[in-house]
Amino acid sequence: MTEAGSAGALEGLKVVEMGQLIAGPFCGQLLGDMGAEIVKLEPPGGGDQMRNWGQGDKPSWWRVIARNKYSVAVDLRSEEGQQLARELIAKADILIENFRPGTLEKWNLAPQELRRTNPGLIVVRVSGYGQTGPYSSRAGFGGIGEAMGGWRGIVGYPELPPARMGVSIGDTLAATYGCLGALAALHHRSQTGEGQIVDSALYEAVLQVMESTVSDYSASGTKRRRTGSTLPAIAPSNVYPCRDGEYLIGANQDGVFARLAAAMGRPELASDERYATHRARGARQEELDALIGEWTKTLTIAELEAKMVEAAVPAGRVFDAEDMMADPHFAAREALVTVADDELGEITMQGVFPKMSGTPGSVRRPAPLEVGQDTNDVLKRWLGREA
Repeated sequence: MTEAGSAGALEGLKVVEMGQLIAGPFCGQLLGDMGAEIVKLEPPGGGDQMRNWGQGDKPSWWRVIARNKYSVAVDLRSEEGQQLARELIAKADILIENFRPGTLEKWNLAPQELRRTNPGLIVVRVSGYGQTGPYSSRAGFGGIGEAMGGWRGIVGYPELPPARMGVSIGDTLAATYGCLGALAALHHRSQTGEGQIVDSALYEAVLQVMESTVSDYSASGTKRRRTGSTLPAIAPSNVYPCRDGEYLIGANQDGVFARLAAAMGRPELASDERYATHRARGARQEELDALIGEWTKTLTIAELEAKMVEAAVPAGRVFDAEDMMADPHFAAREALVTVADDELGEITMQGVFPKMSGTPGSVRRPAPLEVGQDTNDVLKRWLGREA
């Protein structure tokens, strides 16, 4: 997909992105995917460190997180760079930043001052601990937010130290909440003309998705612990062994469990008092998983999948990138898109989500390969002058 893609619902929206690494830039990616014009201010020379992140001989993470963006080289530590940033921000609808609190103020770019020039400006500030509170000045990466927000403590097996998810979930959650806040602020601005500051903390973004961990403790003193591949008292819901690999089954609801039992050739399990109710299955979680595993390991993944589809039991293969690229559903939904790249040739990456029926988002332009390659173009279009 190229610049011929859909303009998107946010077409015409101007965004200045000053963040680095993941949290700020992912917020910019989301807005850009939906049609906003994202002007990324990068330090001259090396630019955003994300340019070097990723795995393999040719890291490609930058191609995803910087798609639909324009690169402008700006030294924010210099008076000249700060002045250029102010001029661009004066033309913007949204400013995104994920520096440590106090950094913008140190650079003479305090949001309150920026909004004096541009009252409708929405400033998305993503940080480890938020802009206020006793920890606000501390350095904070996504993993720290995951630990403080409660995520790390419940991931892994009880006999091992806390594990991490294989992606930077704390950063992307904080970025997503920052994006959500920006869209809510846009709605408010449409009614009042006034912008505002969106304060998205990494630990709070993680906390928001922690389900009932705090309320369970508040109500009954119960603390959720690490339980490996299961959720406590939610059964059956696990990855089960097959003759040629593993397969995930989620039958943790009475009617669904009855269908699973029938598919197993054991319909009586659904009325057995040991498994008939949600609480009963939860109390015998390990026992039930073992029983199901004894059955699944007699089947291949394909055989088990056919039975689960026929029985309408939520289940699925555990995919990796190779599986995704070969799967017909991914192709039919355009869950993956192919983008031309001057260095890597064609590169496949995740598409734009969610799907919009009237104004779908798209990857309209590839990530900028050179730091500052779009400086003159942006300055001409936004400010009517050259660098």
